[in-house]
Parts: sequence; C-alpha cells; structure tokens
Amino acid sequence: MTPEETRQVLNTAARAESADGTAPLDEATLLELRNRPEGIRGWVQPEGFALLIEDQVHLCVDPEHRGTGIGGGLLKALLGDVFPPRPLEAWSHADHPAARALAARHGFAAVRELWVMRRPATLELEPLDAPGSGVPDGVEVRGFRPDDPEETAALLALNAAAFASHPEQGQMDEAGFAERCSESWFRPEGLLVAIDHRPGSPTEGRMLGFHWTKVAERDTGEVYVVAISPESQGLGLGRLLTLAGLHHLHARGVREVILYVESDNVAAIRVYRDKLGFTHDARDTHVMYRR
Repeated sequence: MTPEETRQVLNTAARAESADGTAPLDEATLLELRNRPEGIRGWVQPEGFALLIEDQVHLCVDPEHRGTGIGGGLLKALLGDVFPPRPLEAWSHADHPAARALAARHGFAAVRELWVMRRPATLELEPLDAPGSGVPDGVEVRGFRPDDPEETAALLALNAAAFASHPEQGQMDEAGFAERCSESWFRPEGLLVAIDHRPGSPTEGRMLGFHWTKVAERDTGEVYVVAISPESQGLGLGRLLTLAGLHHLHARGVREVILYVESDNVAAIRVYRDKLGFTHDARDTHVMYRR
C-alpha cells in the first residue's frame, strides 16, 4: 500500500459511506491504514479496492461503478494471489443482498452477526441513585486516570479476562490501547472504571469493571466497551456501568447512543432492550463471512 493508494482507499470508503449510510471499513481497519499501511496487501483502482489484512478481506466498490463486475473482479484477483490457500474472513458492514451473492459465488458462508442497537437521547434515563440500581456500597465509579501506569495495566488485564474468547476485543494490548487513547474522540472522563474499596473484600483495591464511551460524531454517542471482571459477575456492575455511561453521554448532548452486540448474546440484548431502551433494526446488522 503506497500513500497514494491509501488516499484512494479512504476516498472511496468515504463516498461509499455517504451513499450507504454505513462505513465500509471498521475502526480496526482504519487504524491499520493510518498506522501500519506497509502490512496491508491492496488491490486498488479508481472504481474500488480489495484489502487483505492478515486473514481478513475488506472490499468496497465506488457507488458509481456498482453492478459492473468490479467487486467480483477484485475479489477474484485477491483470492488468486493468496498462496497457499488458507481460511479467510470478510465483514459485510450491512446485511446487503449484493454482499451475500458475492460471498456465495466465492465460497464464503455467513458465520457471525453483529447487531447495532440504538437509543434516542430523548428517552428518560433512570437515575443512578434509584432504588436497586445504585452503586454497591464501597464501590467507586470514576473516570480513568491515564497517567497512572498501574491503572492502565489493571484495565488491560481486566479486558483480557473479560473478553478471553472474543476474537477482536480480547486481543487489545498496550500498544492498541495507546492508539485508541490517541484518537481525537478519546476523553479519560468518558472511560468509567469501577474500583472496589470494600474493606476485607477479596478484590479490595482492584478494578472490577469499566465502561468506555465514545463520541466520534458530534451527535452520536457509543457504548464502546463494557467489561466486568469474571470474579465480579453478579454484582449488577454491567447494568450500573452502562447506565453511568449513558448519563455521561447524555450530558455531552448527543442525539442518540449506539452499541454493538453479538446477535447470539441473548442475556445482554435483553438488558439493553428491556432495561435500557435500546432497539435493533434488521438493517443494522453486520455479517461476517468465512471461506
């Protein structure tokens, strides 16, 4: 990937997002493009692009050139150049019929769905001190302290434990965390952590969970990451931290709040839908294909 090819990719992606209302490249891919373009194999032309980052395929066709075989040609070129052949994955950042058809023609099968759920900021929020939803005695919820190396280490350890089986979030290391903290949207006060100050508790002095909020667009907030340490499950911290983050986002004046959740995470979806007012539209579905 040359600098000119990277600019072409970002320009095509922006045009596609404007036309579709959905970005064709996720945050992790954009970070790779900005910070490690030398590790990306790219098939780039004015009409579209195909990228290979490790074992993930990212493909996009300029809106003015769709339906002309560009996407199929780019994918065929990429697959023909992967030798020896190996398993590959590809995200469709909307459950689009054209993506399904292209995947089927080239031997990709849908293996995972990620839902986007939304909540308008006009919905009333339950107060944090309401009966049954307050902070457990001895547990402090506060903003992250970025200048404290021990706090960063504790957060990364908690994240690894909470997402041990998650293919993306569980891989975040110190460098990946630092990259995200250097993004223009990062605010330490928007990364809420729960600290145990209960005397005699087996986790006294430790971080029990966190809720990382995000405002990347002026009027849209995001429940970016909610993590609870395995030994702190059952205390109600997930709902509490989510609610605290929603209060923080509302105070920032967003129009709506979104979150991403695995479609088979029934327990989390029930809380988001029934307790916190989030809804899901079938069009807000990201599909992963595997070959």
